[in-house]
Amino acid sequence: MFPQASPSIYQSSTCFVTYGTMGDVDRQQGKPWTAIAAQDFIHKIDLIAPQECYSILHEKLVEQRQQAMYARVTMALGQLLEADFLIECIKKGVLKMYLDKETFERAGLTGKPHGPQGNRGLKPRWVVSYDLTSPSMMTGTKGYDRLSYACQNVLDKPLTWLYCNAHPSISGLNPLEKYKPVYHTVVPAIVQNRQVPQVELGVLASTFAEGDRSGLKETATELYEWLSLHRLQSPRATLGDTVDPFLSRYSIPCSNGGQAQICLLSWQGFLGAAWLRNLATDALEACHPHQWVSISATGFPRSIPGNANDLTLLRASGTANEYLMWEAKGSN
Repeated sequence: MFPQASPSIYQSSTCFVTYGTMGDVDRQQGKPWTAIAAQDFIHKIDLIAPQECYSILHEKLVEQRQQAMYARVTMALGQLLEADFLIECIKKGVLKMYLDKETFERAGLTGKPHGPQGNRGLKPRWVVSYDLTSPSMMTGTKGYDRLSYACQNVLDKPLTWLYCNAHPSISGLNPLEKYKPVYHTVVPAIVQNRQVPQVELGVLASTFAEGDRSGLKETATELYEWLSLHRLQSPRATLGDTVDPFLSRYSIPCSNGGQAQICLLSWQGFLGAAWLRNLATDALEACHPHQWVSISATGFPRSIPGNANDLTLLRASGTANEYLMWEAKGSN
């Protein structure tokens, strides 16, 4: 039995691996689509594919597709509670605040300590959470009045907020205009012709035939590490890397000695899960069914340690509908 880790706010992320069949690209139910739809707001999306897929991907995802847009605006927390803004812009959302001890006591709001009690680090924090669409938050209710009082007397400093339209087909940023927002268009960063050793991006059939659970775990870990290094544009995963083994002992997994080229398209900003899902379906449809494609999404950290949720979807090479998916859950 392994000893239980001591309670701490600095907990490491947990990664869950799924191997399955994704079915039709436009299917609304089942993994991986439900996992994509469950993503919170996204900070960065990385798409990795063979270089021969670049032309069609660039045409469909950059030239023909409307790029994502988000707004940056400065406003006080209390202005979010105004009726027109609350109705038009907040469809379903939870306001979560991490407050220090002094602010928490002055605000007079209901909250709970963040992390294990008695071991919260040098600066204790309290978490205050409100569902802004709950009936208890309607104008005139006790919950609304208490939060409104705190916004007027304690939490009254203007802050910088980011807004994105969670459903791109619906226009919902008009109430922002009176606050003079600055709009940003998310333009992809592109890397082409990255020379890499030929890697078999998939799981051997014998692994499942023999029920080799440890083999699946090892393969999934190696592939995830390889994809992550390319997302970072690390030279360790490129062809001909000659780093001193004293500095790095990394070796390319499942390499057959051949050579290949890959491309990388990255979008960074404030993005919604609906935009990610549309991007994933367009990318999978654009590439040949037997070509491997990897789409990764990293969310925003929602805790003091800064761990963020991360999802990576890989359509295995040589198969039309088999996939590997990694879901890394950061501590909340």
